[in-house]
Amino acid sequence: MITSVNNTPLSRLTFGTMQFGGRADAEQSRAMYEAARATDITHFDTAYVYNGGASETLLGQMIKEERDSLIIATKAAFEGGSTRANILQSFATSQQRLDLDMVDILYLHRYDDATPLQETFDALATLKNAGKIRHIAVSNFSAWQVMKAQSIAASFDIRIEMAQPMHSLVKRQAEVEIFPMCVDQDIEIVPYSPLGGGLLTGKYARGETGRLTEDPMYAARYNVEWMRETARSLSALASDLGTSPATLAIAWAMAHPARPRPIISARSVEQLTPSLAALDFDMTPDLYAQITALSITPPPATDRIEEA
Repeated sequence: MITSVNNTPLSRLTFGTMQFGGRADAEQSRAMYEAARATDITHFDTAYVYNGGASETLLGQMIKEERDSLIIATKAAFEGGSTRANILQSFATSQQRLDLDMVDILYLHRYDDATPLQETFDALATLKNAGKIRHIAVSNFSAWQVMKAQSIAASFDIRIEMAQPMHSLVKRQAEVEIFPMCVDQDIEIVPYSPLGGGLLTGKYARGETGRLTEDPMYAARYNVEWMRETARSLSALASDLGTSPATLAIAWAMAHPARPRPIISARSVEQLTPSLAALDFDMTPDLYAQITALSITPPPATDRIEEA
């Protein structure tokens, strides 16, 4: 079980600090941190590469007074490969930025097929055995990659305890194999982008701008007509229910039977508020099924669909 140093449990939502020091300045970042803490969020997620280190630095400044009640995660090896040297060097920098002797969770930010997993997990075992990290996690790994890595980790007497796939109403591939694999292996699921890069907030249908209009990667990922239609339908349903589509999208993501802990983020408290409201939203089984039907369910991981 993943808990804080003083045994505070993981919160149902995770706060992602990708915007800290980038689209959100120090004041906006502090306000969002305080709003997240006001709703008892205990789990905060950052990464070595976020905004040139500003995200880690700002988060480190905010957590000082209540550090032992929080669960802090960062990530390594998005750039430079998952070599032993790169992991140890970048983590040392992350520690300095966060001003922490120990970080609760360290993710491999993505799979590196150019570096032997034995080398990678030797580095992670070194950090864990030295008391510099408490838990090991992976992000952007497929199910087979997690299981391959888990077998290598076992040879160092360590294990992967958390996974961070992409998941939202318009990106559901993780439900096919990653979610069931995590449940089977007792791996916590902390999905990112539950709002589909902002698509599911309805703001693009209103003509507003954001990552989907400014970043070619996000445009390629979400500028698909059926996804846009799903977003429009979700907005219409939210209007009928008197709530925000962002609230519905986050509450739906939280309600999956695998009990994921989605990462929410924003540029301001105003943007963040509808996501936080999902914590108190009553997502009934009927409403969950209604929202699910707005999307395309990915096919099962077998061709024997008559048995699915």
